[in-house]
Amino acid sequence: MAKPPSLADQHHGNNVDIHVIDGKASIEQQIEVFVHDLFDVKENKSISLEEVLEGLRYVMHFRIKGGCQPHFDSGLMRRLCEGLLLNTGHTEGHLLRKHTTTAADMAFFLFGDFLEEVHEFRTIVCEKDVFELRSALKIHYRCQPSSTEEQKKGALAIVKLLTESFPRRQHINDWRDLIKESEQGDMEQLLASSLAKEMDKEKSKMPRSTANLVVANAPNGIYNNTSEEVVDPTNNNNMKMVMLPPPQALYFDRPVDKLLKMFSHTHPDKGLPSALVPALREQYGINKLPGPPKPSALKMLWTQLTDFMILLLLAAAIIQAGQQEFNSMAVLLIVVVLNTIIGFSQEWKASKTLSALMDLTVPKAQVIRDGEQQIVDSDDLVPGDLAVLDEGDAVPADIRLIEVAQLEVVESILTGESLPVTKKSDAIKAKSRRIPLGDCLGNVFMTTTIAKGRAKGIVVRTGVQTEIGKISTAIQAGSKRKTKTPIQRRLDKLGKYLVLIAIILCVLVTVIGIAWKKNIQQMINVGLSLAVSVIPEGLVAVTTVTMALGVRRMAFKQCVVRTLPAVESLGSVTVICSDKTGTLTEGKMGTTEMWTTDNNVYHFTESTSLDPTHGEIIVEPAELRRRMIHVRRTTAPSEEQENVATATTTVAKDNNEYSNSNEQQEKQPIDYASLRSRPIDRSDPNMYAPHLKYSLMVAALCNNASVHLDEATKEWKTIGDPTEVALTVAAQKANAGSRYWIDKQGYTKVFERAFDSERKLMSSAYMQHQHSFSGNSSSNNDNGSTIEEGNTDYHHYANTTTTSSTLLLLCKGAPEELLRKCSAYLPPTSVPTTTTTPMSTSDELTKESQSMNEPFVTQVTDESSRMASQGLRVLGLALKVVYYNNNNNNSIVDSTEMAKHPSMAENDFIFVGLVGLIDPPKQGVKESVEICQQAGIRVMMITGDHVETAVAIASKLGIFKSDVPGMSRAILGRELDLLSEDAIIELDPFPNVFARVSPDNKLTIVKALQQRGELVAMTGDGVNDAPAIKSADVGVAMGQAGTEITKQAADLVLLNDNFTTIVSAVEEGRHVFDNILKFIVYLLSCNGSEIFLMLICTIANIETPFTVMMILWANIIADIPPAMALGVEPREHTLMQRPPRDPRTGVVTLGVWMVILAQSLLMATLALVSYVLALYRFNYDVQHAQSMVFTNLTMIQLTHSFLSRSVHLSVIKTGIFSNRWMLFAAAVSFFFLILGVYGPGISSWLGLSFVSWESWIMILVCVSIHICIVEMEKFALRYYKITI
Repeated sequence: MAKPPSLADQHHGNNVDIHVIDGKASIEQQIEVFVHDLFDVKENKSISLEEVLEGLRYVMHFRIKGGCQPHFDSGLMRRLCEGLLLNTGHTEGHLLRKHTTTAADMAFFLFGDFLEEVHEFRTIVCEKDVFELRSALKIHYRCQPSSTEEQKKGALAIVKLLTESFPRRQHINDWRDLIKESEQGDMEQLLASSLAKEMDKEKSKMPRSTANLVVANAPNGIYNNTSEEVVDPTNNNNMKMVMLPPPQALYFDRPVDKLLKMFSHTHPDKGLPSALVPALREQYGINKLPGPPKPSALKMLWTQLTDFMILLLLAAAIIQAGQQEFNSMAVLLIVVVLNTIIGFSQEWKASKTLSALMDLTVPKAQVIRDGEQQIVDSDDLVPGDLAVLDEGDAVPADIRLIEVAQLEVVESILTGESLPVTKKSDAIKAKSRRIPLGDCLGNVFMTTTIAKGRAKGIVVRTGVQTEIGKISTAIQAGSKRKTKTPIQRRLDKLGKYLVLIAIILCVLVTVIGIAWKKNIQQMINVGLSLAVSVIPEGLVAVTTVTMALGVRRMAFKQCVVRTLPAVESLGSVTVICSDKTGTLTEGKMGTTEMWTTDNNVYHFTESTSLDPTHGEIIVEPAELRRRMIHVRRTTAPSEEQENVATATTTVAKDNNEYSNSNEQQEKQPIDYASLRSRPIDRSDPNMYAPHLKYSLMVAALCNNASVHLDEATKEWKTIGDPTEVALTVAAQKANAGSRYWIDKQGYTKVFERAFDSERKLMSSAYMQHQHSFSGNSSSNNDNGSTIEEGNTDYHHYANTTTTSSTLLLLCKGAPEELLRKCSAYLPPTSVPTTTTTPMSTSDELTKESQSMNEPFVTQVTDESSRMASQGLRVLGLALKVVYYNNNNNNSIVDSTEMAKHPSMAENDFIFVGLVGLIDPPKQGVKESVEICQQAGIRVMMITGDHVETAVAIASKLGIFKSDVPGMSRAILGRELDLLSEDAIIELDPFPNVFARVSPDNKLTIVKALQQRGELVAMTGDGVNDAPAIKSADVGVAMGQAGTEITKQAADLVLLNDNFTTIVSAVEEGRHVFDNILKFIVYLLSCNGSEIFLMLICTIANIETPFTVMMILWANIIADIPPAMALGVEPREHTLMQRPPRDPRTGVVTLGVWMVILAQSLLMATLALVSYVLALYRFNYDVQHAQSMVFTNLTMIQLTHSFLSRSVHLSVIKTGIFSNRWMLFAAAVSFFFLILGVYGPGISSWLGLSFVSWESWIMILVCVSIHICIVEMEKFALRYYKITI
């Protein structure tokens, strides 16, 4: 067993133990958590048994051993005893060399430690039956000659503890009761050994293991984190420092003081001594995620060669070699080599493209070591390092926070939520170490981003032990088990059918030949010829090339395909499960709407564009909204509001001008043109309506974000919280950003109250120097200055000679919370704003504001609800005026004292407006969703966001339709957790929107859909999407926003992160399968004609028309080039209007088989008639007749390639010249046909002879008949609306 951290001591020359005394309740709570994990470890894949036992061992040696805590709750000890005994007997290895596992040894030693240290544990063990202890402990495995010394010591210690510590009258008499009789010899030898004698001299029964102890050269000064002192125990520079490092865990339940005691050598200010880092790195490992598996050329080559169709061709080649038909064998091997080269090259290119996407530089990390802040590679971090986190940093490891200053972290990469999470350093009490990541507010996780604030924390998990590391490891393990795609399964199934047909034909032909008293060897050759005819040699090559061309076309559309079959799989997809943030939406917040208290609504176009010159601000005037019947009103407008509404009709020429007289306006006819929504003039913010001006002021100044143009890259950069960035962009688009108020209006920030989750508010105070004045109501502070709070009687203040400034306290936050803090609002006003007689901010606010009333609160609630129903995040905007008199003419303002003054409290605000923000849908996504639905593909949204936001976005995109049955259901992740797997599968209707889901929920949804018979495509970008992406039939990752782990799990990677690209990919997938089906029909029709022709001749005792070489030559020249041309056939216009193919059906359905059968018989009949006429009517010799029928059938097949460009459409519709590759392929095939027939040397090699002109006339007649009959067949399919 390992011992607590210890330092070398000069008194002993060895070690002095440093014990940390902890409360009993705290230790019991920690043990309770570990006991829970011991029983849950099999079901909980997020933790390992070794991890749980390591944590228990640390508690034992750091907080219990040595008599620190000898008594614990007996019920807890009973559960702990059961949990340990469940794991002490695990073994591994073969029968002759079986030994206990590492985890079993850890549990065994822990059992001994608790037996020695805790009284209640001993009592529980005493109650155990000896047989139960013998079968659970398996001591005999630890006293064998092959056992390690540590195992032997543990066995001796357990035996002595159980026999010597307990009374003889109990069930254990001696050590023989604890070990099987057949295994007692090893223990007898061990008890008589010198090792047993050495242990007798030790005071402690259980040995002290050196495993997991960190031994390092101690620095001259070692930090003691409980004080500011530096311990200098010895002057010997070579002294060793030994400590038991804490296990890697989140420690969310540990208060900061206890955490620092655990990491005893990490000082909260001076960090970790550098001398300990190498030893800790050796113990914990390097802080690096596992890299993606490197593409193995040999593995890819082996995959290509073990394809079922390739194996068939190899088998045929071997048989041909056995028959000494080496020419045929050579042709078959050439086909195999071509197929392998094409498939290998395409997969290699795809893997290289993806590897280039995942090349990322190693980020740096800020740490404090030896009292100095340093920047190191994140690889160098070790648990115990004191990390410093600043705004904009990427978190380099999993960290437990110890100091926090307004820290907000974007964790969308793990949770899927785009909004940042506010962090704190408080401990979170839980009975399990498995709580949702979103609830771990005291931790930050590797690869997340600091959006705001600053923090310090202790690194607690690194490398593969981090949250993202565990997901990466699971993905790596899952990638080793590849499942076949639909086209692979279908082609395998087709290949098996063909093998069965080949075997039947061989047997059938042999039996028929024997019946005809023919030579058996000759009939076997004929059977092999038929078998070769069955195998479409070009099928694999053409399938591979077609998918490779599809990959190339998709690459032009910004989609990288990792594996070729994934192209076709997309065409069979029936459901697309898409993450919301960054996939359906832009992944960044934008201000879309601002409502001001004069009832005007301002819409911001291109709200997510950071360039202030992009987009417009469209005003929807109050009078227009008053006349709209769809505007929600909970109560009727009051008389006061009705009167004001007339006065606040915005003037037609400019939204900022107001009528001077209600009477004049009543006499004039209504100018309906002025009521239309229109862009506002943004040239001078000072001319804005006061309500808009002050709303923009709050948005710009009550804000810590910044947006600036990078002069080097000419790109707009952002710093800060995404919500505040969106408000900053909105203010800048109105030319009223923070620089306008600070530089041109003279405002200076004085202090700030940061947002927190309890107040749900943020406020900032700004000072603006004005004319001197004095007032009646004041309160003196310590430095002699006076602070006066604004109210409705501010116009009574008179000017004096004192220097004074105006303070504005600006506030934004949740509307319902902000309304409680407001005592007034800025109503619609008839006072004009002009450049000649400007009204000061204080006068404009205080004189024109009105007290809060019930109708106004109702109106704000209605507007807030309206915005929220659209999926907007709604914030309220308010401000108040506070007068600050500096009687001492001192320019220095004590912001701390000012913030404490009662007048600076967050109350008595003047409400000015609401602002709505949203992560808007990407452009073109709605149209893409509609195309998917027309194609019979169901689109679902799976998100970690709130259900209201999810439904609003889904409604905008057409995913959620409240008036359409089956498309109007949304469900929460916690509701999903209450359902069993069978219940989820049986959901009717199955939801279209899943909100607040966890990664486990996403995986459950994908599996449930697959159980329902759906073929699922899952899209996403964050690590939280990776498991579901890996499990889906087609995984689609984002190339820009996606993480390396997600890309590793995906089948496709979208380089432009655009959902519309998925639609193009689906269409391309359907196009690929459509073309594959076309050339499969063509190939099997052609090969079927050869089979029927050979079979009929064999049955009729007619000389076989083809030799093996002729069949192979015909298949190569007439199959491969035209089939490849069919692989690049332009897609048909109705492709995305067809329902998706049933993934459970084969690649060749019954209808397709009927078409193949009809076309095969037609071609075979025409060839047979010409062959019989040549032999018996025109008296050709066999070789000339074979040459003629070979040429005839090949010409019919070449003509049939043009007819196969569409199963339904006439060749007149498809045209002859629309596919130029088909013309080229036909020309190439015809050239090789002529070369084989007339070419000297080649014709004799193939066994062909000269074809006369009379034969060509017969061939042309057969071709014409074939065209007419096939066109009649297509007409029948169209007429009876038969789909293939």
